[in-house]
Amino acid sequence: MGNVKIPYYAVIKGRGYWQPTAKMRALGFKLVSCGKDGPDAWTVAKLWASKWEAVRTGREQPPTAHLDARVTRDQAESAIVWPPNTVGWAFTRYRKTSQWSAVKKPATRDDWWRGWMRIKPFFGDVRPSSIRFEQMDAWRVFVEEKHGLREAHRAMKIWRALWKVMAAMKLCERDADPSLGVRNSAAKGRADTWSHGEAVRLVKASWRMGHCGLAAALAVMWDTQMSPVDVRQLKRSQRRVDGFGGTFFVTAREKTETPVGAVLSRRATAILDAYMASLGFELHPDAEIFRTRAEPTGKAGGRPWPSRPFTKDKLAEDFREVRTAVFGAAENRKMSDMRRSGAVEAIAGDTTAEKLSRAMGNTLSNSNQLFETYAPIELAPLRDVAKARIKGRIKRRDGNA
Repeated sequence: MGNVKIPYYAVIKGRGYWQPTAKMRALGFKLVSCGKDGPDAWTVAKLWASKWEAVRTGREQPPTAHLDARVTRDQAESAIVWPPNTVGWAFTRYRKTSQWSAVKKPATRDDWWRGWMRIKPFFGDVRPSSIRFEQMDAWRVFVEEKHGLREAHRAMKIWRALWKVMAAMKLCERDADPSLGVRNSAAKGRADTWSHGEAVRLVKASWRMGHCGLAAALAVMWDTQMSPVDVRQLKRSQRRVDGFGGTFFVTAREKTETPVGAVLSRRATAILDAYMASLGFELHPDAEIFRTRAEPTGKAGGRPWPSRPFTKDKLAEDFREVRTAVFGAAENRKMSDMRRSGAVEAIAGDTTAEKLSRAMGNTLSNSNQLFETYAPIELAPLRDVAKARIKGRIKRRDGNA
């Protein structure tokens, strides 16, 4: 490749890098991988050289001037300048479309982000058409050894979906995906369950430790068989009272938008009412019900931490704290296992697949698609599942299931 003079640009083993000095790094500039040495790499290097020149001459603020502002993961990734027509460039382009922002649900986008974090270090600055089968095989082995089978399976699944997107962008041939020759073994599904007594202990411990929002969320989670993300996003306006004074929720699953009805027992309703009364204020109809524990000002000072809606990470963190306090550090069962526990109870109580499908909002029944189309949410089947769970709970407790 011919010589080209671009400030701070260097070629190492055939690949171009824009290398800022120590003074420039102190201002927030980072090492930039420009890709294979050539016109595309030179374009990237010239862009960063022009950014530095603008900062040096005072026409723009350095990157460190914005460090105090909170940026989202998408904003941070979008700040990376990838060589044109590479995998990273394609992923950035894809995130700017409605197919990413409007069509994909938050849980699906989270899966893509987790997969991308495994793809990015290996193939981010590489053209997809240049990736070979042996490289893909080595990457799959590395991810499994480093991060486990579950992460490796997810990363490969996201790679294959991303390849189809890149093919639609005319960056590669759809049927030429080098990963098609690599077997993508999945981790064995979880089989852990909680008993009713263990769930009660978790709820009581949460309340006694001041995690009243968590206690109410766990009570609702156990009764309704809803996933943690669906419970976390329940709003006050979704709560209903039937003609007999019973409490239920009408919502839809976050992942599939399947309509779900969720019936509460009298005990769970009492816990939910006590929690909402303890808040000290009335929730807006569109506000999430379940909130974190408020933290007062400590002995060392500082501002108090008000109660706020649970995030995914905060809900999991508080649950781990309570779980460790009740069952010890060796316990690793999750909140999501309560959903499976309810299904096991209901099956042991001789419920039907159709009723259980309706209660869980999934496709356990083969006829569930037609069932969802023609049957609205009705409370009677949900109560039948609740009764079957009680029957199955007794059978499991007595060792007859």
